[in-house]
Amino acid sequence: MLWISVTAALLLTVFFAWIWWWPGYRRRQVMRRPFPAEWSKILTANMPVYPRLGEQQRRHLQQLIHYFLYKKEFVGCAGLEITDEIRLTVAAEACLLVLHQPSTVYEKLRFIYIYPHAYQAPHQEVGAGGVVTESVQGRLGESWGNGKVVLSWDDVMHGVRDYDDGENVVLHEFAHQLDQESGVANGAPLLQDRAGYRRWAQILSDEFSQLQRDARRGYRRVMKHYGATNPAEFFAVATEHFFEQPEALQKRHPELFKQLRRYYGVNPGQWQ
Repeated sequence: MLWISVTAALLLTVFFAWIWWWPGYRRRQVMRRPFPAEWSKILTANMPVYPRLGEQQRRHLQQLIHYFLYKKEFVGCAGLEITDEIRLTVAAEACLLVLHQPSTVYEKLRFIYIYPHAYQAPHQEVGAGGVVTESVQGRLGESWGNGKVVLSWDDVMHGVRDYDDGENVVLHEFAHQLDQESGVANGAPLLQDRAGYRRWAQILSDEFSQLQRDARRGYRRVMKHYGATNPAEFFAVATEHFFEQPEALQKRHPELFKQLRRYYGVNPGQWQ
C-alpha cells in the first residue's frame, strides 16, 4: 500500500506542477513568436506613436500584442469583417496601457465586438423616486465587466490617428477594463503599491471635484467634461489625456499626471 501512496503523491505533485508551469510556458512561447514585418507596417501607418517608442518598448509591445491576439476573440458586428488591421490596431492600443504593468494582459477579457460605425444601445436611467427611464443612445464604445469590450471601428481609427486631441475610445474603454480588475469600476484600479491608495484617492478625488465644478461653469482646462460623470469615467478620461496630451496634463494637473505616470509606468511625453 505504501508504494501506491507514494505513486499517488508523485502524480499529484506532477499534476499541480503542470498546472503552475503550463500557462506560463504557453505565454512565453506565444510572446517569443517573430513579429511579422507586415504587422509593423500596419501599426506604423495607423498608430503615429508606434515608431516613436524606444526599441525595447516596441519589442515588448509586440510581445504583448501576440499574447493579446492569442487570448482574445474579435467579433465583427453589423456586417463588419474582422481583418488583421482591426485586430492589430485595437490590440496595440490596449497593450500600450499595460506596457509597464505586471498585468496578465486583461485576463478576464474574452471578446472584443467591433461595429463599423457608432452604434445604438439600450440605456436605463433611474430618476427621482426610483423611476426608470429607458432609451436608446448612440455609442462609440463600451466596457463590460463580464469579459467584453465593444468598439466602433471608425472611432477607433479617429482616436488612433489623431494622437494629440485627447479623444481615444480604445484607451478609454480599456482603462475601464483595468479599473474593473479590482472588482468594481470606481476609478481605483489595482495599484502595485498598496500603500499608495490613500494618495491616489486623495488626488483623484480632488481633481474629480474640480472637474465637476469646471463642468458646471462651462470652463475647460484640459480634461473633457465627460470625466465629471463619475469616478470611473474620470479615470478613463484622465487616461486618454495622459497618453495623448501629456504635456498639457502635466502643466495643468501635475499631481494627477504624477499618479498616472506612477500607475502606468511610462511618460508618454517622451513619445510626442
